[in-house]
Amino acid sequence: MDYSNYPRNDVLCIDMRSFYASVEAVKLGEDPMKVMLAVVGDPSRSGSIVLAATPELKRRYGISNVSRYFELPDDPNIIIVPAHMADYLKVSVEITNLLNNYAPPDAIHVYSVDELWVTVNGLEKLFGNRRQIAQKIKDDILNTFGLTCSIGIGDNKFLAKVVMDLHAKKKGVAECKYEDVEELLWPAQIGDIWGIGHRMKKNLNRMGIVNLGQLANFSLDVLKRRFGVMGEQLYWHAHGIDLSPVFGDFTKHEQKGFGHGIALLRNYSAEEIDYCILDLCEEVCRRARTAGKIGKTVQLGIGYSKETGGGFSRSRSFDIPSNITMDIHDMAMKLFNEFYDGRGPTNKTRKTYAKKNSS
Repeated sequence: MDYSNYPRNDVLCIDMRSFYASVEAVKLGEDPMKVMLAVVGDPSRSGSIVLAATPELKRRYGISNVSRYFELPDDPNIIIVPAHMADYLKVSVEITNLLNNYAPPDAIHVYSVDELWVTVNGLEKLFGNRRQIAQKIKDDILNTFGLTCSIGIGDNKFLAKVVMDLHAKKKGVAECKYEDVEELLWPAQIGDIWGIGHRMKKNLNRMGIVNLGQLANFSLDVLKRRFGVMGEQLYWHAHGIDLSPVFGDFTKHEQKGFGHGIALLRNYSAEEIDYCILDLCEEVCRRARTAGKIGKTVQLGIGYSKETGGGFSRSRSFDIPSNITMDIHDMAMKLFNEFYDGRGPTNKTRKTYAKKNSS
């Protein structure tokens, strides 16, 4: 494969290790890498899911994110804590803010609450080469928050993400250039590759494709006929090619509104929902301010617990558009207080801030 015509960027994919459990460990003054701690959705129910476990608990007892509370061993050294989603969102935002010390906002792409990409092109004179930058960020996050992360480095977002999944979680920092794809990525089972789900894995296995190298050397025409555009993307990803943007608007289209949502990990009371709504408003308004936009309409959606059922979705507009967090929060809380009927706790909060005006 001739890579001379493909762009080369300095992209880092940062993944916080056992994020929820690590945040809880730090709150308790414990070392997240040594303590045995489990975050349980609802400790009052024996069948509740273990949402996160520290590395030591995983290593010693094989606990995973699909384990149940009753499956935890009877060990007095294991700390059990309920989930505090508002805390995790707050720390996630603070980590993103820390990365603004290294790169501008349009170089940071938040993928999830515990994972993001950051493009560090042209920062050599300030911080060193991309591996040195990755180590500085890793040390900075540890010193600032007490949290450990894994960092993958690649010429594009796909390479950074996959080398992080396959190698950085063991080494701390791992790098993959175009020329390293055959050695570092091709031996991997396709089920371990980002973007290949269980159903696609089964389809590829039926075609005799077990690892990424076999996918890379398969017929592109056959993959396109079988899977359409997805087949073509799989083929190029197997060769390490990814042309998705590394700066700016990652959605590739003009955004009509800014929204953010969360599925809560336990049933929240009406009083607790205020904190969740505030976090959602801060994220939405941050994105709006970054894009230089203001909005006129706030939409709030609330889903009640499974036991209660139901929920509501309502919207209301300002007279004067805004992108100020507390303006949006106040409107969202007015909607909540007006339409929440008090029937039961909530387990899902979704807030959408629809843009009607540009700054």
